[in-house]
Amino acid sequence: MKRLYLTLIFAAAGAAILLSLGVWQIQRLEWKRGVLSRIETTIAGDPIPLPVTPDPEAQKYRPVDLRGSIGAGELHVLVSVKRVGAGYRIIAPFTTDEGRTILVDRGFVPVEDENQTHRSGETHIIGNLHWPDDRNSSTPDNDVPGNIWFARDIDAMAQQLDTEPFLVIARSETPEAPGVTPLPVDISGIPNDHLQYAITWFSLAAIWLIMTAAYVLRLRKGKEGSKT
Repeated sequence: MKRLYLTLIFAAAGAAILLSLGVWQIQRLEWKRGVLSRIETTIAGDPIPLPVTPDPEAQKYRPVDLRGSIGAGELHVLVSVKRVGAGYRIIAPFTTDEGRTILVDRGFVPVEDENQTHRSGETHIIGNLHWPDDRNSSTPDNDVPGNIWFARDIDAMAQQLDTEPFLVIARSETPEAPGVTPLPVDISGIPNDHLQYAITWFSLAAIWLIMTAAYVLRLRKGKEGSKT
């Protein structure tokens, strides 16, 4: 009986821990949904003037409406687009009518079109401020001489193109730039895996209890066999 009681206590404690982790992930799921909803609201909000100084926390995803001119020179960031394949994001300098020069992510071109000339000059851009987190421990160093960048490193790009450290992801250009497909910011690239994590913890709790039940049955059968 002592072994049975210890098994049940151990099983209850383990199941309680696993279930609490599952509940915590459900709470995180609701929190993340709220965050994503706020981001969507920010992305679709009213445009703000280009801020005087960058603030990645307060200004991230803020929409802007800019008029000015796309300058010469551009940087190519290697990316892959689903159902399209490999290509480059085109990062170009943009000088506003007020005389400030910033970075603009104009969008995507396929690898085979990398060396095509893209329209420059007077442009009306609607887009969103962004400070992308492209770089991780496995990201290669940028090949600056070869103009192949593996992450949108804003400070380094701003230095390379002699701009302020602002990046605007274009939603639209007027006039349009032939051959360049805008890749506007959205929430599709922001992971929200908490539901899968919750299912995993609840499944482990169920397996834990099933295994415990099987073990208890074996104990009981063993005792009954020893009596006969």
